[in-house]
Amino acid sequence: VQADGTDGNCVTFVLHDEDHTLGNSLRYMVMKNPEVEFCGYCITHPSESKINFRIQTRGSLPAVEPFRKGLNDLMGVCQHVLNTFEVRLSPEALGG
Repeated sequence: VQADGTDGNCVTFVLHDEDHTLGNSLRYMVMKNPEVEFCGYCITHPSESKINFRIQTRGSLPAVEPFRKGLNDLMGVCQHVLNTFEVRLSPEALGG
């Protein structure tokens, strides 16, 4: 959903089957971008499992760019955590 009168720099993304777990971590990753003026999300209703995720950027940067970068950065962090966890649970690390 794109705000009226904008060139794609203010967009609300609707994410189905998601909750605060993705919403808050993705908001954190997107807000690290200095070109992002506003980023926030809301749960539409407690009985619905979807969130409205809004991004507004400065200048002419399309909101989809920091959204895509935030998702990729978050996947990288999750992969790093998983790799670290698996290394710590390897038989060599457990002394066996």
